[in-house]
Amino acid sequence: MSLLELKNVSKIYGELHALDNVSLKVEKGEWVSIMGPSGSGKSTMMNIIGCMDKPTKGEVLLDGVDISKESSKNLTTIRRDKIGLIFQQFHLVNYLTALENVMLAQYYHSIPDEKEAMEALERVGLADRAKHLPSQLSGGEQQRVCVARALINHPEIILADEPTGNLDEANEKVVVDLFHKLHDEGTTLVVVTHDPEVAEVAQRMIVLRSGRLSKEVVNRNFTGKIKLEDNN
Repeated sequence: MSLLELKNVSKIYGELHALDNVSLKVEKGEWVSIMGPSGSGKSTMMNIIGCMDKPTKGEVLLDGVDISKESSKNLTTIRRDKIGLIFQQFHLVNYLTALENVMLAQYYHSIPDEKEAMEALERVGLADRAKHLPSQLSGGEQQRVCVARALINHPEIILADEPTGNLDEANEKVVVDLFHKLHDEGTTLVVVTHDPEVAEVAQRMIVLRSGRLSKEVVNRNFTGKIKLEDNN
């Protein structure tokens, strides 16, 4: 059984089909990227998979549960327990340290555990920055705090929406290399991106156009690593 499966999913706003009869499977431990131009349906798909919206038609199975039929209250619980979210905008609390931002995610899930939160920061290479505020961290460091926050409750799947959109090339590589490490550890990743370099390092790339799945590309040379261009 696939960890995530979309069956003939549509999201309709009046005459607009933001998603139009999309079917997709993501296996446990797989790294999938979703690409497409503005208005292609990427964000709509992310919101539905992330339990922040429901499809108009179709089924969305997450770990065997059809989340398209769940109540808003149950969707909040499923999102909290099974999904780790990473956004382009970091959404860190400015007056909390990196460690406290990670612990905040624990607070909404169960009980804050400083030792476990520190271990999550160590996992993303930020143990020495744990006491720093977001304003004292680079963009790449802030995004790594977001990754630690997404991992802290041991989700079934990580959903990343334009995770490198605000980063320079060097920090983009740091975050993608971190995704590679997480994938090696068995983490399931779904990454929405407009950047072909980021999309193409995944095991499989899905391309959306006008709400439909227009292309699917399997990476036969998968390494999970992105290369920096040599400008010299």
